[in-house]
Amino acid sequence: MTAPVQIRLDLSRPATQTVAVTISWTPVVHRQTFQLPVWTPGSYTVRDHVQHLHSLQLSCGDQNLQVRRLAPHQWICDLPDLSPLTLRYSLEARDLTVRTGLLDPDFASLCLAAVAMEIEGCRWSPHLLDVIAPDDWLVHLPLPRDRDGWTAADFDDLVDSPLHAGPFAAQQFSVSGRTHELVLIGAPPNAWPTQFLRDVERVCEATCRLMQTPPPAGDRYQLVLQLLEKGYGGLEHDHSAVLQFSWSSLATAKGYRQLLQLIGHEYLHQWNVRRLRPVEFLPYDYGQAVVSEGLWFAEGITSYFDLSLPMLAGCSDRLTLIKDLGEELSSVLMTPGRSIQSLADSAREAWVKLYKATPASRDTQVSYYRLGTAAAFCIDVRLRQCGHSLSELLRQLWATHGVAKRGFSRLEVLDALSRFNTALAAELEIWLDQPDSLPLSETVHCLGMRLDPVPMDHPDAGLMLQDRDGSVLVQRVTHQGPGQSSGLVVGDELIAVNGFRLRRSSELPGLLGGHASVAVTFSRRGLMRETQLFPDKGVDHWELSWDPGATPEQRSLRDRWFEIL
Repeated sequence: MTAPVQIRLDLSRPATQTVAVTISWTPVVHRQTFQLPVWTPGSYTVRDHVQHLHSLQLSCGDQNLQVRRLAPHQWICDLPDLSPLTLRYSLEARDLTVRTGLLDPDFASLCLAAVAMEIEGCRWSPHLLDVIAPDDWLVHLPLPRDRDGWTAADFDDLVDSPLHAGPFAAQQFSVSGRTHELVLIGAPPNAWPTQFLRDVERVCEATCRLMQTPPPAGDRYQLVLQLLEKGYGGLEHDHSAVLQFSWSSLATAKGYRQLLQLIGHEYLHQWNVRRLRPVEFLPYDYGQAVVSEGLWFAEGITSYFDLSLPMLAGCSDRLTLIKDLGEELSSVLMTPGRSIQSLADSAREAWVKLYKATPASRDTQVSYYRLGTAAAFCIDVRLRQCGHSLSELLRQLWATHGVAKRGFSRLEVLDALSRFNTALAAELEIWLDQPDSLPLSETVHCLGMRLDPVPMDHPDAGLMLQDRDGSVLVQRVTHQGPGQSSGLVVGDELIAVNGFRLRRSSELPGLLGGHASVAVTFSRRGLMRETQLFPDKGVDHWELSWDPGATPEQRSLRDRWFEIL
């Protein structure tokens, strides 16, 4: 084994919002390459972290060495001998997201995939980390620590360990007899709910019951929650998760439940996606986009179960679960792109579509999170009909592939499903490859429920508008909607309706009134034009509810489905 790689991160000047990085190692080859990851595992888009890097210098003792750039993120140097090397560079850290990095006088939040270089020949060597921080800051990392710093088993272990530092301490909580840490950054205006820590424990315990195992992270798990004015999301790691949530959302019962669902979602990722991983991600290739259709399983299955975890934890009820699931199914049905992009393609194209979506994207694409949730629902109900469940399927794949960290492909998923229901495995292939193929209405009916459209309470122009600098601009034109039929396109500026000036998008419904058609004056690239718009009564959303006429068989299946486990 090669000698350990030593890394030092200097956060001592937070007002500069710059992290000074020093990496020392003993090379094993005379032509040495090193690279900064171009993406962060768990967030499938090329982020080009190197855009924030400057002042790179490689030295051997007191001698600076000449390096050449092989690619925007990669360098090479021909070495005179195999003496120890030191690499220094600076990184601007001004981006507060879970997959990049921020350093300012309040705190540091660093995803190390955006910070640490991968040294050729040293990926599987131990990495020793030292952090220099302001005197009044505490440093939090989900890595073993001694008085000299933190130890990562290898490069993967290092960049999978988010760093947080600031004047905040960690709270301990217990899950299945394992000790975890909760790091809270920020606080709501009216303090945290008194039962919050207990609810976190209950949701994590419910996740362990779902998987019928203790947490794979054992005693080394760190949950970091950044409470912000605006924000929602999370990123999973082997031994931690970093979440962002809005304190204004936390003030409502629905918002609090969504936070618990987010916690459960990232906690379940310990099993599904971190260790039970699509085969294309074994091992990670940090230098390029890695296409995998398995993301529908990694995120769709996890998103489906996170809806029910608050109920399993005793923090919610069946009626609320139906409401939350209904909103997910409604989102799928309200996305025209579901008839264009298949579930498998949604996952494969994540790198260029989902993470680069615009308001107009929903007309040609669909989220593999939401469509994957709907597919998971259909799979679960079909399995319940033959005495099995999706949770049973997930546990089986965990036992055969997750425990051993074997990558899975479509074939492995279909093979596991075939053990329960051969016909369903064949159906799943259709659901994956053919757009708009999920039998949602039939599946809902099997449970003695209804999925009904709820009409808009105002005329629909088939447009999504944006107010900008006193102008009303078209952001999206609904596929086959009134706006598209009238010839309006994204970027058009709406000026007037039936001769009445339009100054804010909120005025449009009133100007449409009960008119069967209206004259719309608009500007396109500075030229004034006019068209006729024929508003219709569009669908606002879809609603999932009990069917009062459900048969005993349907109610019995529904009760079995509510068991979740």
